[in-house]
Amino acid sequence: MRISPVLVAALAGLTCASPLPAGDIDLERRQLLDTENDVNFGTCKDVTFIFARGSTETGNMGLVVGPQTCSSLKVKLGLGKVACQGVGPLYIADLASNFLPKNTNQIAIDEAAGLIKKAASKCPDTQIVVGGYSQGTAVIDGAIQTLSEDIKARVKGAALFGFTRNLQDRGQIPGYPKEQTKVICALGDLVCTGTLIITPAHLTYGVNALEAANFLASQVSV
Repeated sequence: MRISPVLVAALAGLTCASPLPAGDIDLERRQLLDTENDVNFGTCKDVTFIFARGSTETGNMGLVVGPQTCSSLKVKLGLGKVACQGVGPLYIADLASNFLPKNTNQIAIDEAAGLIKKAASKCPDTQIVVGGYSQGTAVIDGAIQTLSEDIKARVKGAALFGFTRNLQDRGQIPGYPKEQTKVICALGDLVCTGTLIITPAHLTYGVNALEAANFLASQVSV
């Protein structure tokens, strides 16, 4: 991956550029927006959505596109049919891990894989779908590659927003069916072209939540 001399400044811009709740929204409300823990709480539904947020995002779902995709899935499939879970707290979504060979760290990959395994074990009838945004796409990419074939078969679909490994992994997750993967790259988002340069396009994926939810819904039977 080509490293730009302005990379650090651009990535750091995510901290102030990522949309956040208004200042008068209290902590409890923010947690409702950016955090989902159905798998950790043992909640079993027909479909389980596991999501890895982007660098510097809050909670375990972030705010750019994770919560919107969860909500859109619930609208599409039925509120009582979808469980949502964000990857965290071991995945801290730090900036530095973007520079690692896998564009994230192994702790994050292992945590995401562990949540998928936990959902498969605790909820044997659930159909698992996954998603990631920015660094979170690398987390999901790496996690799926570590799964055994039987657990991988439980993952029915993946949606990747601003796929940081899009060039390196040729628009797919290695070892996972391409037809079960939706890569969403906004026009002008340079992270999809093999760099880590953050442009305004990289922050627009909230508009694609419904598109992703429709795809994931098409991969499951409810």
